[in-house]
Amino acid sequence: MPESTLTHLECSACGERYDADELHNLCPRCGKPLLARYDLQQAARTLTPETLAERPLDIWRYGEVMPVRDPAAILTLGEGGTPIFHADWLGESIGCPDTFIKDESLNPTGSFKARGLAVAVSRAYELNAQELAIPSAGNAAGALSAYAALAGLPAHVFMPGDVPLAFRVECQALGANVTLVPGFITDCGAKVKEGVEAYGWFDVSTLKEPYRIEGKKTMGYELAEQFGWELPDVIIYPTGGGAGLIGMWKAFDEMEQIGLIGPERPRMVSVQSSGCAPIVRAFEQGWERAPLWEDAATIAAGLRVPAAIGDFLILRALRESGGMAIAVADEDIMASISLMGSQTGVFPAPEGAATLAAQIQLLEEGWIQPDESVVLFNTGSGLKYIHLWG
Repeated sequence: MPESTLTHLECSACGERYDADELHNLCPRCGKPLLARYDLQQAARTLTPETLAERPLDIWRYGEVMPVRDPAAILTLGEGGTPIFHADWLGESIGCPDTFIKDESLNPTGSFKARGLAVAVSRAYELNAQELAIPSAGNAAGALSAYAALAGLPAHVFMPGDVPLAFRVECQALGANVTLVPGFITDCGAKVKEGVEAYGWFDVSTLKEPYRIEGKKTMGYELAEQFGWELPDVIIYPTGGGAGLIGMWKAFDEMEQIGLIGPERPRMVSVQSSGCAPIVRAFEQGWERAPLWEDAATIAAGLRVPAAIGDFLILRALRESGGMAIAVADEDIMASISLMGSQTGVFPAPEGAATLAAQIQLLEEGWIQPDESVVLFNTGSGLKYIHLWG
């Protein structure tokens, strides 16, 4: 693996710097997420299209801008390197021929969460964390369970009581300690906090440690590489905690500084369910933060996140890109599962299908033009949601 150029951690809000070689959660000064920073001039010497062509097709191919220093600490199940393909029939049927799908369901554990947890657990392992804990609506719990098992570390998973059975069984089979909690992912987060304080667990919640986002940002690197180091006009991304969207936006900035891409950026679209849309409400109101969404309800477990700690970073990326936040109804999500599946061969999770529902709506409204290139992110496998068809 190429040598990491990690230099320090930086608070995303107050700018305070911290030693990257110590375990950290949120910024001690202001309580906001910490971001990994790199020596990008040094990275540019070896991270080139030519060298990438000779590297394995996984997330670790971008080693210069990944945080793990010791190759022996890398925990991998083959995450990353997912395909992007031109969805010809689908694009023609909805009136947007240059529609593409980035299919993250082919990651280990069946979702994009494998990227983030592979890096977070590897780095926690490298820095001698002893036990890991996470609140999750499903896919992140499965990914943590897998990589913790690979590391030989105990994993404590807290999921809402009504989490689909497939997610719970997955975590149990992978050896995690599973606790079902009445309420939402925010309630699960409170239980994790209790365990951290009582037992010293290391919290790997979304954006409450610095490295899950580093795994997620590789979606941005891969996308640019697969598009010949140019970027599409529009990226539509399902948003719960938002680390994937934030990570890609971070990746684009890093790539420009390295010299892999120019200053052009896609318009970023954040998709949520109409039953849980705190980011959409905040975007429409012009707010910098997204207050808690009461009584969150949606069939898409990954979108049922009433409050996101990285809300200000999501909103910043949307506005800087000239993007949009949009809510879609659950019935439109279900219809889009069938539409995407029948015209592409991809069986999307509801979160992934939500991107297609959003694209159709934005085409109808004229916000997306028929000749623009659009990338939809299918973040997980529909196989974990077969209960929706019962």
